[in-house]
Amino acid sequence: MKAVYAAWQRQLQCLMVMLGFALALPVQAATPERTVLVMGDSLSAAYNLAPEQGWVALLDRRLASEHPGWRVVNASISGETTAGGASRIAAELTRHSPAIVVIELGANDGLRGLPLEQTRANLERMITAAGEAGARVLLIGMRLPPNYGPQYTEGFERNYVELAQAHGTALLPFLLEPIAMEREAFQADNLHPVAEAQPRLLEHVWPALEPLLDTDKRSTP
Repeated sequence: MKAVYAAWQRQLQCLMVMLGFALALPVQAATPERTVLVMGDSLSAAYNLAPEQGWVALLDRRLASEHPGWRVVNASISGETTAGGASRIAAELTRHSPAIVVIELGANDGLRGLPLEQTRANLERMITAAGEAGARVLLIGMRLPPNYGPQYTEGFERNYVELAQAHGTALLPFLLEPIAMEREAFQADNLHPVAEAQPRLLEHVWPALEPLLDTDKRSTP
């Protein structure tokens, strides 16, 4: 009986030593998931398409495949103006704590002929808010039809360029550039891209966005 008890004691001591080693090992914290927040209008909200067909949903799938640990939150709303985006961004930043913010707004301002200064001020508010929250920004611009006149259309495009330069943000000057001259790439309204065009929009956005994934302010050494 004493021999059995002694053997049991030795086993218990070994277990205690092993537990001590285990507790002494450093705890490896799980890498937190990082977020790309997209603040856009119908062009990013997959207007008249299934949500999973839009370029933003395709971006989410690409990140899962090529950059694990990243996710996309699509806060885009069809019909959104820069004023709407500026009014919502603080709440979206608080809710999602994004590492990157993609701002794709302004088209509805332009189509309504809203003052360029107003559009610029709203976009600047969004860029500033994102920066103060520690996020990098990709600003995605738009272009207007020539019937709005050269002064307005040129000033509209210049807003994006000058804001990106002033704030050091990444810039994609024109979201629809790869498909702009292809009627079959658009729905019947000639404004919103069809599902088949969405992968091309993603391929257009990707080179501007991907570098931010490796250099975002929230990344750790």
